[in-house]
Amino acid sequence: MCTTFLRLRSTVSLTVLFVATRLAAQEIPPIAPPGLNLPHVVLLSMGGTIASQAPGDRLNITNYGGPGVPRVDPEKWVADLPDLALVARVTTEDFRPPANAPAAGGTTSDQLYKVAKRLQELANDSKVDGIVVTHGTNTMAETAWFMNLAVNIKKPVVFVGSQRPWSALSGDGPLNMYNAVRVAATPAAAGKGVLHAMNQNINAARDVTKLSAYRVQTFQSIDLGVMGVADPDIVKFYSEPTRRHTFKSEFNIASLPEKLPDVEVAYAYTEAPGYILDAMVAQGVKGIVVDGTGAGSPTGGPTGQTEAIKRAQAKGVVVVVTARTRGGRVQDTPRRRESGVIPADNLTPEKARMLLQFALSKTSDPKEIKRIFDEY
Repeated sequence: MCTTFLRLRSTVSLTVLFVATRLAAQEIPPIAPPGLNLPHVVLLSMGGTIASQAPGDRLNITNYGGPGVPRVDPEKWVADLPDLALVARVTTEDFRPPANAPAAGGTTSDQLYKVAKRLQELANDSKVDGIVVTHGTNTMAETAWFMNLAVNIKKPVVFVGSQRPWSALSGDGPLNMYNAVRVAATPAAAGKGVLHAMNQNINAARDVTKLSAYRVQTFQSIDLGVMGVADPDIVKFYSEPTRRHTFKSEFNIASLPEKLPDVEVAYAYTEAPGYILDAMVAQGVKGIVVDGTGAGSPTGGPTGQTEAIKRAQAKGVVVVVTARTRGGRVQDTPRRRESGVIPADNLTPEKARMLLQFALSKTSDPKEIKRIFDEY
């Protein structure tokens, strides 16, 4: 009896020691098994590199897709990532243009309106807890910003993409996708506006921008840094957006005109001519964004941008200035107020252009437009 007891105690001790050792070494807590109460996340595909492949060549990470190359359907993402079923009940929707459609050179306004309307429908669907939108990285930040302005939603909306095709060796798409779904399924992500999740970082749609052509750490928020992280153990947020967005926005897809006012962007550089701005005005634009040097300065001189801005303003065109440095605000100085141009704070020119389009859809009053740039 004594011998049996000693053997039993020894077995129990070894088992406890083994379990304790495993737990001590375990960096990633176990994920709960799938159940009926998992959040419902809708995965909406707008295409992009993450939906591309280069058959037969896993080392091809820059030249992929194209005519005759099958695209990656959203259902394949779910099939390839059974791990998703551990964090959410994922359903898919495909909003890509048809495979045989001619290349449009990027996302079109028709696509933006179509997706925004669908996101608004999903926002009103009580059976949906979060949304993930895949997109090409070239203009992803603009599309996310559009949705941040146009969709009245408190549920998490997370944009995701990849720098390498789905078929690539060491592709970043699968982990980015998995983490984006995790973020969308996290209650703490609600009410923060449209988010961007790649490379384990979570950024606000307003602030994030693409800084590298091919590197996986391309998306960053230059001035403000990440809002949070999607680490293996937890999705963690460290800051909240202070600017108006989504459910706080005065704009909504239901009230936007069929076509937003025309706004163009002019780049400032040494001896940049004013005739480019004159040509824009002649084409009927309602607004111009000048991506200025330094802290947001157009080029001067009698044939430069400064005089062309005055001519444009005389014809009712609203002019906004950004800083090509991509870091730092365009400040509201006395000289700038005297010039009548509107500072875009720290928005990139493409985002300033989009916000100006939204603003001009409501008003042409420069004071009111400045108020909008101060609040968004």
